[in-house]
Amino acid sequence: EEAQDKLAAGCKIAIREGSAARNFDALQSLIGTHPGDVLLCSDDKHPDELAVGHINKLVARSVAAGTDVFDALRAACQTPVEHYRLPIGLLRVGEPADFVEVDSLTEFNVRRTWIDGELVAENGQTTIPRVEPAVANHFVASEVTAEELLLPATGGENLLAIEAIDGQLITNGVATEPREHAGIATPDPARDLLKLVVVNRYQKAPPSIAFIKGFGMTDGAIASSVAHDSHNVIAVGVDEVDLSTAINLVMDNGGGLSAASHAHGVAEALPLPVAGLMATGTCQEVGEAYGCLDALAKRWGSKLRAPYMTLSFMALLVIPSLKLSDKGLFDGHRFTFTQVLS
Repeated sequence: EEAQDKLAAGCKIAIREGSAARNFDALQSLIGTHPGDVLLCSDDKHPDELAVGHINKLVARSVAAGTDVFDALRAACQTPVEHYRLPIGLLRVGEPADFVEVDSLTEFNVRRTWIDGELVAENGQTTIPRVEPAVANHFVASEVTAEELLLPATGGENLLAIEAIDGQLITNGVATEPREHAGIATPDPARDLLKLVVVNRYQKAPPSIAFIKGFGMTDGAIASSVAHDSHNVIAVGVDEVDLSTAINLVMDNGGGLSAASHAHGVAEALPLPVAGLMATGTCQEVGEAYGCLDALAKRWGSKLRAPYMTLSFMALLVIPSLKLSDKGLFDGHRFTFTQVLS
């Protein structure tokens, strides 16, 4: 309904299919009903998935759903170029030879790619010489202790928790009873109630603490310095020891993704030295390293399709309803900070 509203107002619709936020199935019928007004895009896509494909896979899914092949290709190749006035050739006389060769008009597996008439990729391998990237980073590594992640509680309080939704950027707010031990509000994995922590990466500051449902982990903690939009360090876990270990792994690497479990003797990290957001290895190298961390989160009980990508959006305050920043728990509907315990 929202897309129909925007089309009626003269907008183009970009159908986004990322690792965590997946909107293709809900919107793909628009490709056939509004050809020329719909674009395909990938957004927040993990490298292991990019290594398999992205836009070409959406075209294949669209055609398999009954969309005319040329309407699907238009959404992938032509409309984005024309809408954004991109300097990309569209197979017209006098334009640069920018195109891909696919194996069929049903599977759309890419065989070869040309840019400006030059073959730049063949059978999944690039022919472009590697350029070693410069590393620029603004990261104040400040380690945290497990004690700093404790949240005092008093009897009779209500707990307001974030509820993550698989495949969506929006969250729900859930009121529940806190689990208390020795005056501390503690995670309760049996109820899928885990602790969520955000630590400022630009200056030394006290950690921000909340609780979250939807991750499903019964062991360990995961952390990341990819946390839209401020990209502080964010972590979710079953206890303060694993949380502090995961956070400190990210801090020690000047940014990255991590997973930690003292019960299983696990402390793994994927460094992201460029702004704490990007790696310097190849897509295949980074994809393999990410896949190992992703597998750990799922082995520890997470049913989310993309636990790390979902985690990264739990600090995106502008999308309702509840999110956590380094300043505290934020109510996106009321657009004000709110209390975890009340």
